[in-house]
Amino acid sequence: MELAFYLSGLVAVLATLGVISGTNAVHALLYLIVSLIAVAMVYFALGAPFAGALEIIVYAGAIMVLFVFVVMILNLGEGAAEQERLWLKAGTWFGPSVLALVLLGVLVYSLWQGDAGRVIEGETLTAKAVGTTLFGPWLLVVELAAMLLLAALVTASHVGRMWPAKPNDKGRGGDQ
Repeated sequence: MELAFYLSGLVAVLATLGVISGTNAVHALLYLIVSLIAVAMVYFALGAPFAGALEIIVYAGAIMVLFVFVVMILNLGEGAAEQERLWLKAGTWFGPSVLALVLLGVLVYSLWQGDAGRVIEGETLTAKAVGTTLFGPWLLVVELAAMLLLAALVTASHVGRMWPAKPNDKGRGGDQ
């Protein structure tokens, strides 16, 4: 499992470099998803399958939903179709695809060698341990994060409903 740990860590670092060095938001998003999946593989290699599953479900899944939400809010219009055609070129998907194939190779190698049950060292992180920690000494932080996310959701909903002001509205905002 050490090989899986180091290769997944390398893919995570390379994908993160792709995120911060990219100039296109969609390309950066693809690299970010690969990076998050690589970090989940690191968790699996360290013997924390629950943390790895949470990484994939919450972060990689939530990032995709957030991206779709932002695209819906922006309402890009006619020019977006041409831009999407440009994004579908092979060069756009090459980097994230290569890194994802490396992760797939690590996974297949680990399963083939029978190392799936081995861990590097440490205790297995269970759902009960996470719940006890989050809702024990970290309860206030969890509640504050929930309130912050609720405020962001309400704000995004309000901003998404706003319409541009028309000249005959006499100073009224466009949220009718």
